[in-house]
Amino acid sequence: MTTLKELAKLLNISVSTVSKALNDSHEISDFTKKRVNELAEKLNYKPNRIAQQLKTNKTKTVGVILPTVINPFFAEVLHGIETAATNHDYDIIVCLSNEALKKEKRSLELLSNGSVDGFIFAVARETQVKKQTDHIRAIIDSKIPLLMFDRVINDIQCDKVIVDDFKSVFETTEYLIKEENRKNILLVSNIEELSVGKLRISGYTKAMENHGLKPSVLNLGKELNVEEVIHDYLRENKTIDAVISIDHITGIVAINMAKKLNRKIPEDLSVIGFGYEHTDLLASPKISIIHQKAHEIGEISVNLLIDRLNKDDHKLQTIVVPSELKLGESTK
Repeated sequence: MTTLKELAKLLNISVSTVSKALNDSHEISDFTKKRVNELAEKLNYKPNRIAQQLKTNKTKTVGVILPTVINPFFAEVLHGIETAATNHDYDIIVCLSNEALKKEKRSLELLSNGSVDGFIFAVARETQVKKQTDHIRAIIDSKIPLLMFDRVINDIQCDKVIVDDFKSVFETTEYLIKEENRKNILLVSNIEELSVGKLRISGYTKAMENHGLKPSVLNLGKELNVEEVIHDYLRENKTIDAVISIDHITGIVAINMAKKLNRKIPEDLSVIGFGYEHTDLLASPKISIIHQKAHEIGEISVNLLIDRLNKDDHKLQTIVVPSELKLGESTK
């Protein structure tokens, strides 16, 4: 394997100059940087990661803890994290909490022993429900930078990247009332116990009440027979003229169940769900979605965490990534 010393000898410059050139130092001329990088690429030079870590006291690795990757939102966030981390020459270690408090604690403990420089983290369902956060506060207290995204705990002081969940559903409800003249709008949820679910329900409720309309919320919780419950609700409540789903799946289920009941979409029933790139391809007619821009959330999370790692004067921030209502065939 080619070393810095060998590159320096072949180029007839110092090891220090080679190192600075490879790290794009402003002290080195563009001409010298080009010579060094061209030779390094030709000889397939790879920096000694362990030596770099010992010298800088950094692992150049970020720990990522996700509740699940079955939910396409988190999978797309992860892709954004990986893309941005690679651009910064960082690696990632990914752990799944599987929505369990115990697994979340174990993952934080496992990676906080010097394996990573910081964490990007979305809180597990059980953690939010039980409101147990001592393990997260322990990471903050140990001075390991931690960034929360999507599911956050408001009273923990750290960087955060979120969607304005209240506003996104408030505006979606307003659209259905004002633009489509819908009056009997049903909100369907299987995340009502999560912080994001509560905010989305509040946004819907506020919009309905502003127009003197009665909110109707179907909380599914951990219901296993989602199709049957939604089917029966739509069958028994024939006046429902729109459905807002605040998760990634029940909007598609609502379309399928409405079709079984011979309700025309969007003539009889408009449907809008939360989604991601290409969600519309999963339903016929193509479902209108509140696009959360998950990939962008992942990229912003990495950039913000690395800014924290590299700057002593970094100030904690909460960045709100605006969602976008993307209309498909399930709305008028």
